[in-house]
Amino acid sequence: MPQTPPFSAMFDSSGYNRNLYQSSEDSCGGLCYHDNNLLSGSLEALIQHLVPNVEYYPDRTYIFTFLLSSRLFMHPYELMAKVCHLCVEHQRLSEGDSDKNQMRKITPKILQLLTEWTETFPYDFRDERMMRNLKDLAHRMASGEETYRKNVQQMMQCLIRKLAALSQYEEVLAKLSSTATDRLTVLKTKPQSIQRDIMTVCSDPYTLAQQLTHIELERLNYIGPEEFVQAFVQKDPLDNDKTCYSERKKTRNLEAYVEWFNRLSYLVATEICMPVKKKHRARMIEYFIDVARECFNIGNFNSLMAIISGMNMSPVSRLKKTWAKVKTAKFDILEHQMDPSSNFYNYRTALRGAAQRSLTAHSSREKIVIPFFSLLIKDIYFLNEGCANRLPNGHVNFEKFWELAKQVSEFMTWKQVECPFERDRKVMQYLLSVPVFSEDALYLASYESEGPENNIEKDRWKSLRSSLLGRV
Repeated sequence: MPQTPPFSAMFDSSGYNRNLYQSSEDSCGGLCYHDNNLLSGSLEALIQHLVPNVEYYPDRTYIFTFLLSSRLFMHPYELMAKVCHLCVEHQRLSEGDSDKNQMRKITPKILQLLTEWTETFPYDFRDERMMRNLKDLAHRMASGEETYRKNVQQMMQCLIRKLAALSQYEEVLAKLSSTATDRLTVLKTKPQSIQRDIMTVCSDPYTLAQQLTHIELERLNYIGPEEFVQAFVQKDPLDNDKTCYSERKKTRNLEAYVEWFNRLSYLVATEICMPVKKKHRARMIEYFIDVARECFNIGNFNSLMAIISGMNMSPVSRLKKTWAKVKTAKFDILEHQMDPSSNFYNYRTALRGAAQRSLTAHSSREKIVIPFFSLLIKDIYFLNEGCANRLPNGHVNFEKFWELAKQVSEFMTWKQVECPFERDRKVMQYLLSVPVFSEDALYLASYESEGPENNIEKDRWKSLRSSLLGRV
């Protein structure tokens, strides 16, 4: 069986492997090249290019790029049906050949293509139509020899394990969502004196940064590469107004990850606004500054940005007397690193440094790169919006999809890193499930801690006391 190289080896710095295509012609069988690089092609020709034959096996960069981007034009199950048809045709041609070696050449290649699809885009196979086609083709391929039967069995077992793990993860998310309550509701039923805060659960900021990294990597790991494309699927005007492949549910893991960022920001703001005493609030701010700094050192930029966002929320930033007691030098450095000016230039420089460290890492810890996720999505969104999916001649604009695949494949490398830190279930449970304040409750807590400064704030405070506490 052909070997599958790691993701990091797939793309060179220009966005795709420069040595994939040996044709010196500008156009070949519906595909257009320039300097041996595939630039565009008809959808049918690109599908043909995906399917192996006796003499040919597609490069892995092409397989990943086409499987990722093809869903902008057709459902994965439609692509699977076409691939199956072509594979069966190629196998029939081999069967008709008197030389049995031809069969032995093509079968492992077809099985390898199916293995790459199931390993890289397993969530496609939640669709029964996909699974049915896969089983039919795999059974046909495996009927020849015992070795092939074992390969098929291994592939199916691996796929079923991945889908079962995803279902389990979704159940956990659903449970967390259904049991989520507002912190204010809890405060009304329990006196504040017996409420825990994050520092009583985890007094060490370094440990908290490590547990945040556990949560980040676990949630990253469940995001399928196709979710980045599916998040932006729209109608293709050159496709006869036919609605392209678009199901909101197909981005649920990506959405859950964005929700985690928002939750962490609100948790930080809640923990800072909760304490009655000014010195306790100041201590909490300094604690989170230390957590954020350690996140930066680890390479966990998503938690870092969520913490900074929480500390910059208006209910927290307006606590001037509290901030006056905080040593803010470390916070200023962190804010400078995540400064949005010049399109997040400082952050992008730090991210490149972390990515470089990851490539030459000697330990699991050095491999960690957790990007600021909202910016990654924004980058992919603008790449998608900035270039047409099809060229005026109707060809698929494959140059665009090489670049898209490059960005997503880098993310794929990062999400596969195993977290090297010891798991603290008690701390993780607190981070994931402790109730947080709503925005209104945060403002109320903020005004209760440091009174309103003007008439607008006074009116808002009165309104919030009335609506949230039932007091005038």
